[in-house]
Amino acid sequence: MNIAEFLAMGGYAAYVWPAYALVFAVLALNVWAARRSHERALEEARRRLMQEESGR
Repeated sequence: MNIAEFLAMGGYAAYVWPAYALVFAVLALNVWAARRSHERALEEARRRLMQEESGR
C-alpha cells in the first residue's frame, strides 16, 4: 500500500477525511471551551476571595 492509496481510503476519502476534520475541530473546541471556563472560574474565585478579605 502506498501513500496515495492510503489517502484515497479505498474511494471513501471524500467521507473519511471530512469526518476526521470535524472530530478534530470538535475536540479542539471542547479543549478551548474548557480552558476558558476554567479561567473564568479562577477569576471569579479570586474576586470573591478579595471581597471576603476586604470585608474583614
